[in-house]
Amino acid sequence: MTSSRRRSKLDPVVVGLLDELGRLYGSIDERYAGHSCPGSTECCRFGITGREPYVTSIELVAVARAIAARGGPLKQAKRALPMARDERTCPLLDASARCAIYRWRPLGCRTFYCERASSDQPVRQPEVNDMVRQLKDLANRHRPNGDKGRPLTRALDSLSRGKLDLG
Repeated sequence: MTSSRRRSKLDPVVVGLLDELGRLYGSIDERYAGHSCPGSTECCRFGITGREPYVTSIELVAVARAIAARGGPLKQAKRALPMARDERTCPLLDASARCAIYRWRPLGCRTFYCERASSDQPVRQPEVNDMVRQLKDLANRHRPNGDKGRPLTRALDSLSRGKLDLG
């Protein structure tokens, strides 16, 4: 199925919101272009960091579409060691420990830097607040009456069980 056919199944309003989300992500990536990370995926091990990104409904639509574009649900890696289970590794990591949906990773993943990340210029809190405000605006237009966001793993679990309406 072509990308344009998949897009046409979505409500035109949702398609427009996804386009806006893509532009917002692009501007965020530009703002963080001077940042670098050793690529350890440490921030993707929620049990170790004690943090997990939250996603809004419109971000979850983008994540679901990115997963579908890869051919369907992501497979959970078997984790036999108790220590590995305690890491609570992000289910969006592929077999090579890279983000399987990198282009459409949520805002929390784009700004989720560990202490080892380096930058030529820090991002100031008002800038981060503006990014979050823009995302909330998109989410509220996707889900009138508000979208409070939810932890990524809980959202992905609800999505896989068919308990979330992405329309």
